[in-house]
Amino acid sequence: MKAKPRSLLGTSIHSSYTRQQALARAKEEFAGAIEPTDSPRLDAELLLCHVLSVTSASLYTWPEKPLMPEQWQSFWHLVQERCLGKPVAHLLGQQGFWSLVLQVDASTLIPRPETELLVEVVLDLNLPVQASVIDLGTGSGAIALALASEQPQWHVVGVDQSAKAVSLAKINAHNCNLERVSFYQGDWAQGLVKDANKPLHCLVSNPPYIDAEDPHLNQGDVRYEPLSALVADNQGMADIDTIAKQAVHLLAVGGWLAFEHGYDQGLKVAKLLTYLGFNLVVTRKDHNGQDRVTFGRWSGKGPDK
Repeated sequence: MKAKPRSLLGTSIHSSYTRQQALARAKEEFAGAIEPTDSPRLDAELLLCHVLSVTSASLYTWPEKPLMPEQWQSFWHLVQERCLGKPVAHLLGQQGFWSLVLQVDASTLIPRPETELLVEVVLDLNLPVQASVIDLGTGSGAIALALASEQPQWHVVGVDQSAKAVSLAKINAHNCNLERVSFYQGDWAQGLVKDANKPLHCLVSNPPYIDAEDPHLNQGDVRYEPLSALVADNQGMADIDTIAKQAVHLLAVGGWLAFEHGYDQGLKVAKLLTYLGFNLVVTRKDHNGQDRVTFGRWSGKGPDK
């Protein structure tokens, strides 16, 4: 059985340890934890950089610089929390996404690298210069803010059912100097009205898509994230189905709908979009070779036409 994380008082480590020694000790602690981290070196670096307010390059430029007692105490506390499984992003209070640094907390999903593929897909759609784009289930605002950072003339809106998520997204918009992005509380696209004078060119979403019976819900960072942002009925397809059906009443003809989804849902999402009347439907794989994003263009003709 793996050893439990040890408290600061129960170790022989003292405050004169150097940066290099502190990193080595943290990696050793991670290896002996109940739940060893998949990236012990990176986790240790991120936590120590956070405590010291330095870059990772600084850690290796001055590896022999000793930690002050209070710095060690703060670092070791974070190491112990990480050994218990708490996400690094929550320990730091922030997460990098695209070219942005976003504030995160337990009210939303932690932005993940694979979601950047969804941003890439939308940016490659050749939308109008002043495109209107809505991000449904915006969470921390990651997708909406990343798109706005690349396309300053786009009109980008984020919607989330969680008031806490909307507040967090607005904070991130302010911190990233992207306050032109608007965030609203709402139940997916319900309440949004099609406006012929302001056509919607793209609807993008990273909705809940995990089956409630999926064993991965008891593993890793997802244990610290809201189930409402992770799990959907109908084997994870319920919210995708709802959003797709709403999209046909909101998108301009030629407008695009793009989803992030589970690794085994690409074919299901593609079939759904095709059935509803979307054409040019494509599924893209992430860097791990898994189906991750499916998108299509609204033809203006639904299944009953």
